[in-house]
Amino acid sequence: MPGNRKSGTTRDVASEADGEPSEGLQARLRLMVLTEPQSVRPLAQVVEECLAAGATAIQLRDKAATTRELYEQGLELLPAIRRHGVLFVVNDRVDVAAALEADAVHLGPEDIPIAAARRTAPAQLLIGYSTDDPERGRRAAAAGASYLGVGAVFGTRSKEGLTDEAIGTERIREVMRASGLPAVGIGGVTPANAAEVAATGAGVAVLGAVMRAAEPGDVVRRILENTAGVART
Repeated sequence: MPGNRKSGTTRDVASEADGEPSEGLQARLRLMVLTEPQSVRPLAQVVEECLAAGATAIQLRDKAATTRELYEQGLELLPAIRRHGVLFVVNDRVDVAAALEADAVHLGPEDIPIAAARRTAPAQLLIGYSTDDPERGRRAAAAGASYLGVGAVFGTRSKEGLTDEAIGTERIREVMRASGLPAVGIGGVTPANAAEVAATGAGVAVLGAVMRAAEPGDVVRRILENTAGVART
């Protein structure tokens, strides 16, 4: 692993994720920013602003990119991510996550199965999984998932067909109870409603609210301010 990483290495985080829900991993999932291609400014600049504002995890996501393009995007983001010592996640691609020495890969129902990823991925690689179903969350935990992404909490325009499909925050609680895993709530999260997600005990994952903002760092700061000290209910 790169030698300039701060405390909390990939291997350390992976060990925290074993067994009972990990406060250490959940803390690192407090605010995950998912990337998308930028047409106005370099993606690395946007990510740097998010990291400087306090984002605790970055997920590299580009559904249209080739394997090589996704890898090169990750290489460009790595220096800032390692300098800030945050969790680095690659969406969908176990091979790219391994090549970049990322901390985690995030899989969905249409990706390689969790058990297969666990058999082939580096032992220290965390595996995230997307589900809004408590039973599927339980099965994901049994298969070796490290954390869950639960949504779309408030609906989302970042995934086709989910604009009006909002599961609400109570579902996050149900999935976390069934799985026993740390989680992030995703889908339509903004500074105005992020505290509702934080109250479930989950972290917050954001894409559009940050990536499409004129000042992404300001959005990250407001989310962190609005979720600071929120009591779990």
